[in-house]
Amino acid sequence: MLHAVLISMQWFFLLYMLTLNVCYLILNIISFISIGQYLNNHRLDDFLQSFSDFEPPISVLVPAYNEEATVESTVRSLMQLSYSEFEVIVVNDGSKDNTMGILIDKFKLVQVPEAYQVRLKVQPIRGFYKSTVFHNLRVIDKENGGKADALNAGINASRYPLFCGVDADSVLQRDSLKQVIQPFLDNPLTVAAGGTIRIVNGSQVYNGFLEQAGLPKKILVRMQIVEYLRAFLFGRLGWAPINAMLIISGAFGVFRREKVIQAGGYSVGTVGEDMELVVRLHKYLRMKKEPYRITFVPDPICWTEAPENLKNLRNQRIRWQIGLLQSLMRNRDLCFNRRGGTVAWLAFPFMVIFEAMGPIIEFLGYVYTIAGFALGLVTPTVFVLFFMFSVGFGVFISVTALLLEVISFHIYSKPKQIFLLFLCSLYENFGYRQLVTLWRLEGIWKWLKGGKAQWGEMTRTATWQN
Repeated sequence: MLHAVLISMQWFFLLYMLTLNVCYLILNIISFISIGQYLNNHRLDDFLQSFSDFEPPISVLVPAYNEEATVESTVRSLMQLSYSEFEVIVVNDGSKDNTMGILIDKFKLVQVPEAYQVRLKVQPIRGFYKSTVFHNLRVIDKENGGKADALNAGINASRYPLFCGVDADSVLQRDSLKQVIQPFLDNPLTVAAGGTIRIVNGSQVYNGFLEQAGLPKKILVRMQIVEYLRAFLFGRLGWAPINAMLIISGAFGVFRREKVIQAGGYSVGTVGEDMELVVRLHKYLRMKKEPYRITFVPDPICWTEAPENLKNLRNQRIRWQIGLLQSLMRNRDLCFNRRGGTVAWLAFPFMVIFEAMGPIIEFLGYVYTIAGFALGLVTPTVFVLFFMFSVGFGVFISVTALLLEVISFHIYSKPKQIFLLFLCSLYENFGYRQLVTLWRLEGIWKWLKGGKAQWGEMTRTATWQN
């Protein structure tokens, strides 16, 4: 009986890793096809010329909490956007540092009376401010309520039919906003679109404008660059064509304001408010049998600062895992719902089995395989196959994500940069990924104990800005 159980466990872990890799391979193929079609159909110069005078007005929302190190660069980058009509609304969510003081000083803010419709419930507003330097810059100072609450306050105050959420530690390229609204111009059914997030560490930003993309010196951050390439150019591109993308990064995403309000706005009780909103939009529109598109545009880029030490990275990954679990649990009735389409029958189960439960199964697989092999309970063939599926294929996915970047957008075009990222795509699977799995396990444990929603605080270095 014990022998049969041990054999069954071997097959379970092997089949799990094999199934995961097959899913990744399918997404990989879809990504390569999608990026080829995108590059052929959306030449940047033609796009900018065609739509330069027909852009829908948009509100850019910047929730900020203790962002004194980066908020000025973020706002200045936004004020330089190449876009015909937009407003920037910074929401200071009760910061304890000098975030509000910097905004008042650098942008010459004056307090003004403002009447607006409260369609989403938020924490009390302390005051409204308007810049005397930039006519389209406003600031809301409010009591602390979390990132979701700050975004909801921005939605209440926004004047335009589309809004774009941007983190206060991020920098947009001048044409990013012009490109990310492309799906809304191409298809009126589009309700949300996300852009690509890149890591700004190691780059040069002057007066809010990215002058040169570079690689950071720290290997820890370089490995995160490979992760981001895999997540956006591989993950997002794979799910978007079948309208099953469940994540739009809170650092850079555009939404139809009215649809978000109808769906209830951002959920205040979650850590991953960005994913939860997207999942809830899918559920809300699917249940109403309302046609829609939620998509991803690989061209527009938002640059954000990544953690440079293990402590901050650990906190980030724990928070991400809690947010994932909260989002899936709150919208669990979408899974295998007869009205849910590809989201309910493909993307949602994938997230549950391979992302939510993945850290547990992967950790147990490592422990069982290594211990079993040492005790003679696992055969050499099973041992090799398990690590070929878990580590070897991970290397393959990372390398192909880098290849996708090289043949498409050439952000890292220097041979030395490509070589260094290639090395990272190899050795991030030998220790780094396993460490992240442990942090994700910790996130699962904290979620089971009732992890609470809070701002994801991180010590900013801001060494990239001038």
